[in-house]
Amino acid sequence: MSISEMNFLQRMLFILQDYGGSLAKGAATTMAIAIICTLLGCIIGFAVGLLQTTEPHKKDGAFKRGMLRVIKLILTAYVEVFRGTPMMLQAAFIYYGMSSVFGINLGMWSAAIIIVSINTGAYMAETVRGGILSVDPGQREGAMAIGMSHMQTMVYIVLPQALRNIMPQIGNNLIINIKDTCVLSIIGTVELFFTFRSISGALYTYFEAATVTMIIYFVLTFTCSRILRAIESKMDGPANFDLATSDTLAFTSGMNRYNERTGGTH
Repeated sequence: MSISEMNFLQRMLFILQDYGGSLAKGAATTMAIAIICTLLGCIIGFAVGLLQTTEPHKKDGAFKRGMLRVIKLILTAYVEVFRGTPMMLQAAFIYYGMSSVFGINLGMWSAAIIIVSINTGAYMAETVRGGILSVDPGQREGAMAIGMSHMQTMVYIVLPQALRNIMPQIGNNLIINIKDTCVLSIIGTVELFFTFRSISGALYTYFEAATVTMIIYFVLTFTCSRILRAIESKMDGPANFDLATSDTLAFTSGMNRYNERTGGTH
């Protein structure tokens, strides 16, 4: 039976049977790029976000203040450019531009990782900046008051709280990257969408191939979404906390006041 004589389900099964290996390799490439670039993008975003929220110290000289202002302007331009232009054009600009202008021929993996990481870093920079600013300024002032440096305040006080606030957006960026890796097909990256184009072009079964590919994308994103939700729940901790103290009287009195407020009997 030729493929033209098959019905819709038979064509889908034929695609899975004959091209299942290629689709699996494409999906693995998509996931690898998405995970690696999300991690690298988070590192870039945290670095840029920290610098953007860094304020000059009163004792800093004019040169240091000027350098900090220049760095912030450069980072702001980076964020605005990469958030304000399509990643498909960024891929073409970086991949072909590096070759024609600088004579640097990037490989498939190198180009893909650089492009998606830089793009993700621009979005993460704004997310991190917002997460840092969402932390109560009084906590930073208190840390400074006890002699902690700006870096110590960020590492031990602000970032742990900001990380929990921005965790959903990190997961969202991973989901977006799984889908947006399809734009890398413009530079010949053999990921899931590139595989779909190859199959549909060879068999002229665009609808069936698209259906199979969409199901694979959905399975990937849904699975990652559930895993990330579980991680967020772990970060939240238990809903209720027991008082931990070696003073039995303090423990008892504390529980009595808690029970009076909540109407508990224990």
